[in-house]
Amino acid sequence: MLARRLLTERGSIEIDVRLQTFTVTDRRAAIESIRQLVESYTLKSPSTYLADSEDAKSRAAIRAVLDSQVAAWNRGDLDGYMDGYDRSKDTAFISGDRFIRGWQEVLERYKKTYDTPEKMGVLTFSEVEVSVVSKDAALVFGRWHLRRINDEPHGRFTLLFKKTKAGWRIVHDHTSSA
Repeated sequence: MLARRLLTERGSIEIDVRLQTFTVTDRRAAIESIRQLVESYTLKSPSTYLADSEDAKSRAAIRAVLDSQVAAWNRGDLDGYMDGYDRSKDTAFISGDRFIRGWQEVLERYKKTYDTPEKMGVLTFSEVEVSVVSKDAALVFGRWHLRRINDEPHGRFTLLFKKTKAGWRIVHDHTSSA
């Protein structure tokens, strides 16, 4: 957001980052709190606000990939689930003591391990944290949980996302079971 306005009982402040201006109307009692607010907004440059906006778009796109994966899993569509991964021979998957490299190999592992709807169960992700580390890379932490008839396996994951021609995709997945 390039322009911000804060209204309180003590006064108001409007900051336009593009124009690098701010307007303050206040009562004497609010001067210090408004000064602190102005400082907190002006410590960032306009390009930082633009970067924050791009980061927010990237985080939303990554969350959309994860949401699509959960939806695909829960309808029994492993191919759709794998659309969240980069279709590359370099895609890496680590679980337990197993290391698998290559999109096709990861897909085959999923198809072998989860070959029935009962084994797939219902997937949920929670406590998802997305950290954009550059314009084309992000690190994601979270929890996974499968609800099945006879058990409820769960654990944590760390994903490295890369912005590809197809959009944000997982290039490295390290998943552990609790």
